[in-house]
Amino acid sequence: MSETITARRAVATVAATAVLALAGAAATPAEAATPTRTSGTAGLKGIDHDAWLKDVQAVVDQAKPYVADRTAHTNGHKQAVVLDIDNTSLETDFHWATIPTPAVAPVLELARLAHDRGADVFFVTARPGVLTPATEWNLRRVGYPVSGLYVRHLPDLFQDVSTYKTAKRAEIEAKGYTIIANIGNNTTDLVGGHAERTFKLPDYDGKLS
Repeated sequence: MSETITARRAVATVAATAVLALAGAAATPAEAATPTRTSGTAGLKGIDHDAWLKDVQAVVDQAKPYVADRTAHTNGHKQAVVLDIDNTSLETDFHWATIPTPAVAPVLELARLAHDRGADVFFVTARPGVLTPATEWNLRRVGYPVSGLYVRHLPDLFQDVSTYKTAKRAEIEAKGYTIIANIGNNTTDLVGGHAERTFKLPDYDGKLS
């Protein structure tokens, strides 16, 4: 990923989650459960929401049978699925001002399938640590099982995103897990190993953060 795309992704993430943190802290549960929908920054870039979801579904349709089969054969090992957050687990660029940011429905279904079959679900994101409470609240609010959430603290904030995410997957493995699937919408979410299989969701050449 170029430095320009990395910077754009960071700005979009911070802006989206800052809104979430401010509004989420003040919203009642009833208010938070009824988000206002918006086309967000993705719409401004000409990315159609429904077409994007179809592209996401096509990838998840490949992942689901693999996860179902793999979780049927644990060989006594703890299993994990690792997910990126922005435009992988949550529709960040499509709903930058929505509280809570909606789940990416096919990915939520896959995460629940994995969890129901005994795998733990971890989230590894480049979001800064200050956004941890708002991020975890959002994930749980829209229905994700959250076994662990990894965000960037010092000195991780100065690491290349792919290096940071690779290190966090290694940490999960060090806890005794076999990472059966790693899912993200950018190559920086997926490179570096420490996962049996990777599944890349669309980012349309960096248009989605």
